Amino acid sequence: MDTTDCAECDHHKAQQQQQTQQNIKQSIPQPLEPIEFDEDALFAELEEDDDHLLAEMRERRMEELRAEMMLAQEKMASVHHGSYENILSEKEVLSITTSIDKVVVHFYHKEFRRCQIMDRHLGTLARKHPKTRFIKIDVEVCPFLVDRLKVKVLPCVIPFVDGVSVERLIGFEELGESDSFQTAMLERRLAEAKVIDLDARETTSGPRKTIFGFSEPNKDEDAYDSDD
Repeated sequence: MDTTDCAECDHHKAQQQQQTQQNIKQSIPQPLEPIEFDEDALFAELEEDDDHLLAEMRERRMEELRAEMMLAQEKMASVHHGSYENILSEKEVLSITTSIDKVVVHFYHKEFRRCQIMDRHLGTLARKHPKTRFIKIDVEVCPFLVDRLKVKVLPCVIPFVDGVSVERLIGFEELGESDSFQTAMLERRLAEAKVIDLDARETTSGPRKTIFGFSEPNKDEDAYDSDD
């Protein structure tokens, strides 16, 4: 073998060694460059996520509370509406008339016959008009209301709409001055006060007539002096 061939062999070996070393370097993992974190931006993002989560939780809880309140009100309405309830304190009357849209209050005395007659008619209307609350209270347990509302003649029926007394029925003055007036007369009078809803197709009869065509004799109301 001449010197030229030897030189070529050496050169070839040198190239192989150089290529091998290069491959080895490439296979060795290179150190990773350090990653910079913006701590302020990271904390701000986390706080924003927390605020959003808390807001969603608060809103969900508020919806649950609103639903619970509505359910409680519906249950209260189902218990009391449609019934004619005797109230025992002025405070409760004030609470009912200021918290319920439509209320009919009967101020009565347990010894007065005409109050008992009014009770029967109001009990009938309470069952027929469950959207309106019908209550009664003995004048002897509500001196403040008697004085404030100037209740002097019984029975006295006062409708309340949105917490305000809108009309009053004193004795049987507007009911034909008869103990045997029809419930429909009282119903229409309350409808005129807009405390109950009455179908326009329903009609109301006038005072009951005797077989001779005359109205029954009038009877005086039971008087009540609020100063006693």
